[in-house]
Amino acid sequence: MRPARSVLLVAALLLLGLVLIPGTAQAGPAAPAPLPAAMAPSAATPVAANGQLVVCGTKLCNQQGKTIQLRGMSTHGLQWYSQCVSNGSLNALATDWKADVLRISMYVQEGGYETDPRRFTDLVHSAIEQATARGMYAIVDWHMLDPGDPHQNLARAKTFFSEIAQRHRDKNNLLYEIANEPSGVSWSRIKSYAEQLIPVIRAKDPNTPILVGTRAWSSLGVSEGSNESEVVNNQVNAANIMYTFHFYAYSHRDEYLQTLARAADRIPVFVTEFGTQNYSGEGANDFTMSQRYLDLLAAKKISWVNWNFSDDERTGAVFKPGTCAGNGPWTGTSSLKPAGVWIRDRIRTTDDF
Repeated sequence: MRPARSVLLVAALLLLGLVLIPGTAQAGPAAPAPLPAAMAPSAATPVAANGQLVVCGTKLCNQQGKTIQLRGMSTHGLQWYSQCVSNGSLNALATDWKADVLRISMYVQEGGYETDPRRFTDLVHSAIEQATARGMYAIVDWHMLDPGDPHQNLARAKTFFSEIAQRHRDKNNLLYEIANEPSGVSWSRIKSYAEQLIPVIRAKDPNTPILVGTRAWSSLGVSEGSNESEVVNNQVNAANIMYTFHFYAYSHRDEYLQTLARAADRIPVFVTEFGTQNYSGEGANDFTMSQRYLDLLAAKKISWVNWNFSDDERTGAVFKPGTCAGNGPWTGTSSLKPAGVWIRDRIRTTDDF
């Protein structure tokens, strides 16, 4: 476990002020944006409070060995909504929303990484630096979706994560999510992928926690007629890893909730994506079922990330359409859809770091 960085170092990083520039081959440094009063050098941040994270038993722990729960937001696909990942929006996420973690969602297909690996790798580098500058944790999300077999993108994943791990190995605020939502393949096939990719990452970065996607769109198998037992009884042969679970509260009811509750007592779980709507992030919000999930996550100290921090037209995108192109307003609730108002309120009630 690497030594903790001091608050002074985090404060220095705040001065980087990197900007993510949509539609360019490389996002580079720009003039630092003014820092909100809440981000004065003396302010504590999630990373300053917790330092290097490590998986301890079935939980996520900070550098002092304390079990913690991270709460935050996922970007939408960078190929579509990089304009929503800006100095203004991330300042608001860190200080107004008081988020602990930003999930950087880089699609592999659908106009993403495979179309221009250099451009999308550089976008991820820039987003990592922006989260770091604000004292937030960053999940690097290899957003494989279709094809559902992660082996189809194994060579690309090795190339991508080798560069990410090499460049950022000295940071203490990263997590690597190596397979967003596998589907249509067995758990043993997903496990084989993880056991081939993880050693490649570990050769560059021995310390960063790694998040492994589970079967059936990271439902621990439930969406394809299975349950958590297949993972519990056949775990990935690697240390400092967690397994991911995704849910959409309108669609995923008690069977999913109970599977998550059982699994969390046996294996380390991180909810890297959820929504209050149906599984497409559309339709009505079910805040009652969503709260049942969040109550369970709080009771078991399971970290979570909501989908998504964009102004997509769907119900699950937190900002009203046009917010990102209009550059805000980012703070408060005037630009938020109902799901955004609801999730912001729950992110702001932070863990007892």
